[in-house]
Amino acid sequence: MENVSNANKLESIKSLQSTSTKLENALSQMTQKRANTTLVKKRLNAINIGLAILENVWNQRPHHYTKEDLAEARHVLTGLLPSIEKSYTNSKAGSPQRTLLERRIKALELAIQAIDDLSNT
Repeated sequence: MENVSNANKLESIKSLQSTSTKLENALSQMTQKRANTTLVKKRLNAINIGLAILENVWNQRPHHYTKEDLAEARHVLTGLLPSIEKSYTNSKAGSPQRTLLERRIKALELAIQAIDDLSNT
């Protein structure tokens, strides 16, 4: 995995934690409304796996995910990137939203790279 500064590591972990919290809140609201939660559950699981893998690579925290779990998470995380990148393109330069999206994109890219590195060992 590429050399990542400690600041970028911290930002990426915080970004994925924030995304996980937002998805947990969305899941809770959707469950109360009896809406279909399949997509949100898949995304939440993938974000949590990505976070665990970054924690594993950078902080030597153990993870319990199988190669199949990693492959599915990678697929979902990769699928999230185009819509986030589109939102980034449409966001106003210098806005807090743009900064958030920039960090989220970087965190997802690093998580995907970490999953690739683990899968190839």
